[in-house]
Amino acid sequence: MDDELRILKAAGMPETLDAIDDRVLQLLAARQREAAAMRRTIALAAFVSLGGGVIAGSAFAPSAVAASPLTPLVPASPLAPSTLLDSR
Repeated sequence: MDDELRILKAAGMPETLDAIDDRVLQLLAARQREAAAMRRTIALAAFVSLGGGVIAGSAFAPSAVAASPLTPLVPASPLAPSTLLDSR
């Protein structure tokens, strides 16, 4: 084992190892730029979808109609269990 370690020590370091740090840092910077661009794109998509929903909701709103009150004490209530289970 000692002989093999001496052989590795005597062998020179490959030149490509000197440039690996720069390549890794460049790739990390590119990934950060892509992440920032993706956040901006998602924010724009959310703004467009929310804005479109507000516009569509306000443009096509039906007129409001007051509903008749439903009380459980009225005999003909449509929510009474006897009317829900009735086979007529």
